[in-house]
Amino acid sequence: MTIPRILVVAGSDSGGGAGIQADIKTVTMLGGHAMTAITALTVQNTLGVEGVHPVPPAFVVQQMACVASDIGVDAVKIGMLGGVEVAHAVADELESGRYGTHIVLDPVMVATSGAVLADADTTAAMQRLARLATLVTPNLPEFRVLCGLPDLSDAAWESEASAYAARVNTHLLVKGGHAEGDTIVDRLFSPDGAITRWSGARIDTIHTHGTGCTLASAIAEGLGRGLALNDAIARARLLVRLALRQAPGLGRGHGPMGHAQVRDVPGARPTFNHVTLPTTDHAASVAFYQSVGLTRIVDSGGRYARFETAGGTTLSVEAAAEIGGRAIVYLEIADLDAAVADARAEGIVVTDPIDQPWGWREASLTDPAGNALRLYTAGEQRRFPPWRL
Repeated sequence: MTIPRILVVAGSDSGGGAGIQADIKTVTMLGGHAMTAITALTVQNTLGVEGVHPVPPAFVVQQMACVASDIGVDAVKIGMLGGVEVAHAVADELESGRYGTHIVLDPVMVATSGAVLADADTTAAMQRLARLATLVTPNLPEFRVLCGLPDLSDAAWESEASAYAARVNTHLLVKGGHAEGDTIVDRLFSPDGAITRWSGARIDTIHTHGTGCTLASAIAEGLGRGLALNDAIARARLLVRLALRQAPGLGRGHGPMGHAQVRDVPGARPTFNHVTLPTTDHAASVAFYQSVGLTRIVDSGGRYARFETAGGTTLSVEAAAEIGGRAIVYLEIADLDAAVADARAEGIVVTDPIDQPWGWREASLTDPAGNALRLYTAGEQRRFPPWRL
């Protein structure tokens, strides 16, 4: 395998914010190859859905089988299906064994009429798919429908989620965006009873269309390239948060996210995306880099400033005395501890990773010529720290 092959079974969004369109953008931006089996054509924009045209279940399955028999599939993401018949048809096809074990189910329980499906037949069909899945990714309202308890209280849902994961024998990621508060907590419930939590500050935006599709497809892409489940989820959450921060503001309603602008999801190999240069005249350096077209995004006390390029790479200037009067090149990598261990195995002297006050985690080294390097992870903190101008 040279590139993760991700099959997405979902509906089309004519507005491009969610559905197949969001899935393709997500998989592509993460470096995978997206394939599709379209379940429905929708007429929609940022203001809502105006019409839905279902695809016959047999034709959905034919799309799946066609790509699987030729190209192959490393992971599957299932989104909007639109009804019981297509859900069972997809389940039948998945049971053929041609699609592997990496299956992510985003339970979009919506009919081709646009109505929410909460009846017993739909719930049973979704549970059948859930039993085939590696991971199910409902938000809290979807989970209430999925488990057949639409009136489940806020106090009781966590215990029910643990019970559901054990009963269905799959991992369950309940997204916290619909809960109240300034902090969003996503919870992963494992069949063995373990619970893993990820939290982050709520991003203030109305342009959230497609967040669920994007998250599930990003997780599927990660699983398809061999990441462990928790690592795939963490990486997917970062992509969603970055895309939310870079939403282009299209439409008069809940617009699409900024998939095309995401440049901050580290991979297994180092990515050069930042350099810090020494300065002896802060004001002159700031004026210079702004004059050549860079955008200043951080300025701190007349001693440090950070700029962003059109491609997302960043450049900082820092008082020369603070960095030994020399430039520092930064290489971002997903697994910093593993990268440090690999470098040491090659005989390279590298410091232990250190958590910095500005939210980066860094390990220092120098090349044979004495140039300063950092292996690091930063996530949102490189381009979108809380103190971004």
